[in-house]
Amino acid sequence: MSGLGLSAAVAGIDTGDTAWMLVATALVLMMTPALGLFYAGLVRSKNTLNTFMMCVAAIAVAAVTWAAVGYSLAFDGDGSIIGGFGNAFLSGVDFAPREGTTIPELVFFAFQATFCIITVALVSGAVVERMRFGPFLVFAALWSVLVYAVLAHWAFGGGWLMAGGTLDFAGGVPVEMGSGFSALAAALVVGARKDYGRQALLPHNAIYVLLGAGLLWFGWFGFNGGSGFSTGDPSVLAFTNTLLCPACTLVVWFALDLLRGRKVTAIGAATAIVVGCVAITPAGGYVSPGWAMLLGALAALPSYAVIVWRTRTGVDETLDVLAAHGTAGLFGILFIGFFAETAWNGVSDGLFYGNAAQLGDQALAALAAPAYAFIATYVLLRVMGAVMPLRASARDEALGMDVIQHGEEAYVTGEGAILVMPDDDGAVERPVANPA
Repeated sequence: MSGLGLSAAVAGIDTGDTAWMLVATALVLMMTPALGLFYAGLVRSKNTLNTFMMCVAAIAVAAVTWAAVGYSLAFDGDGSIIGGFGNAFLSGVDFAPREGTTIPELVFFAFQATFCIITVALVSGAVVERMRFGPFLVFAALWSVLVYAVLAHWAFGGGWLMAGGTLDFAGGVPVEMGSGFSALAAALVVGARKDYGRQALLPHNAIYVLLGAGLLWFGWFGFNGGSGFSTGDPSVLAFTNTLLCPACTLVVWFALDLLRGRKVTAIGAATAIVVGCVAITPAGGYVSPGWAMLLGALAALPSYAVIVWRTRTGVDETLDVLAAHGTAGLFGILFIGFFAETAWNGVSDGLFYGNAAQLGDQALAALAAPAYAFIATYVLLRVMGAVMPLRASARDEALGMDVIQHGEEAYVTGEGAILVMPDDDGAVERPVANPA
């Protein structure tokens, strides 16, 4: 019997729900190379390939660690802090329905794997243009288990936040706040780029950034719409809210750009799309479309403010993961506490509808998740830094991470300067189009 026939034959499996979840999983996986494109356009041309490769590496490393232990630690059992090892190396994960769903657990596993993958890739945005590729691979493997799997268990896998009543539809805790506040810690440990604060470090390709943001928005319909694990009302609501919320963020961001600089920027528009998608991620299946539109409009304000503030500090959190993901995710988590509505979600009301306790549950998550993500990431990188150099030398950083870390370039424009690089066999001449 074929795999599909076996799945259909298992009691409790809905083939329509399963088909949608297969599509949603593919959409979310596509978001990681889309993020690579988004990030690559934001860096200088000499670091384009390396930046994209960090996202590609996240797919490989996080998928393996998730299958080995991450999924089990997140979803096996209902321990308050962490799960168990009952599903390690996919033990017991088969065609039978995942508890509480009508889809095979194998599909549930794959869908959740794509969340872990893109969250690891998101954190790379804090350290691009100076972190060595080898240490990043080690970091990606350890972080996916020690930070992401723990937060996923808290919010999704029966951990203490979920058991205590915190609502998080699609990843405000592990994905958005987890990546944003981990990015801040990573930036502080790895340190600023050598030219930060001394010269303009400008995005080299705004078209890449816009295209990456558009593809991210497209994939987010699977990210949020799939988090209902069916074709039912929660997924339909989240799908619709994923259209409306970012659109409203864009409108407000346009206004902010005009007020501040009298120009609507492409980088700002792309950032607004991401901020709106992030804000609705935790709230997508819990608030009405009207409240989702308000969320999108309001979420632009704190994220925009954090971006403006960060550029005036010595913190080189390169691609503003804290502002776009940590801040917007935290705002979305708290918004649920005010405007969740049982008439739409069938689960709980927020403060606006008479349930103050829900706001307390959401506020607890907004405190605990950032604190754990920041502290755990900071300690992890400090320990790693004690046994291996995390960042490239000043010379290598000046030459660009593409050639130094990969021996390739994103752009080859014919004959350029000749860079003489030593290797184990002696000097190697390699053409470099733009060594500066």
